[in-house]
Amino acid sequence: MNWFALRVKPRTERVVADALAGKGYEQFLPLHKERKRWSDRVKVVETPLFAGYVFCRFDVQHRLPILTTPGVMHVVGIGKTPYPIDEDEVASLRVVVDSGLQVESWPYLHVGQRIQIVSGPLTGSSGILQSVKSRDRLVVSISLLQRSVSVEIPEHCAWPATA
Repeated sequence: MNWFALRVKPRTERVVADALAGKGYEQFLPLHKERKRWSDRVKVVETPLFAGYVFCRFDVQHRLPILTTPGVMHVVGIGKTPYPIDEDEVASLRVVVDSGLQVESWPYLHVGQRIQIVSGPLTGSSGILQSVKSRDRLVVSISLLQRSVSVEIPEHCAWPATA
């Protein structure tokens, strides 16, 4: 079974993820902490890294229970054909989210050096190396969605990825 991205109605990501888990599907909703400012206070809240998307592992031939889940609009694909997400991209994204480091959404990148993390809490993840304000960052991308997340890394942890 492959991972697929599900397009969901705005602000229903958690409800959809819980419903899919309730149906017995393996789902993944990457969250990050974000500071929200209201007129009377500032609060840190968890928000989805990819607003409007939930990842789910399922057999594409048996997708009706997925599509009938309240909040799910469709399975992301090419045309009307669902297209799976690379297993390594989901695994790298899971490592980044579970690392406990500060993660933020990042613009999708088409070019850049591909790296692999060889030490530290992100060991085993791979992505694109970027430099922002003289600090190295690992950018993990989900190609199908053309979305990325970024996490700051110590420079000694990164190593060029093997082809």
